[in-house]
Amino acid sequence: MPVTLINPPGLAEPPAGAYHHVAIASGTRHVYVAGQIARDATGAPVATGDLAGQVEQAYRNIAVALEAAGATFADVVRLTFYVVDWSAEKFELLMAGINRATEELGVTAPPASLIEVVSLFEPDVLVEILATAVVD
Repeated sequence: MPVTLINPPGLAEPPAGAYHHVAIASGTRHVYVAGQIARDATGAPVATGDLAGQVEQAYRNIAVALEAAGATFADVVRLTFYVVDWSAEKFELLMAGINRATEELGVTAPPASLIEVVSLFEPDVLVEILATAVVD
């Protein structure tokens, strides 16, 4: 496996399952997955108004994109979350979506960043997630 995820001593422990601080990648082929949102294969909205549900669907879509590129979540070195109108009150919902998705997919959360945005390209979209993977 070309990616090792760690939480080194000297850095605060991330919330359980949220992310890791460091990804060490040794592969040579990079996979960049465009921002994924809560849409099914037909483009229909999924989990309208439900941040946790939208996070889950975005993770599922990332898994599909990774598979098409010959990669898996085990190869992901970074996720970037864009969340509409972020506030601390949304943390529990975000984590619920991450935890359900990582359990469903049997994956570990890599390093991640969360960026608040005023809006995304369609009014029902609450979150968009980008992924970067490295594969041997």
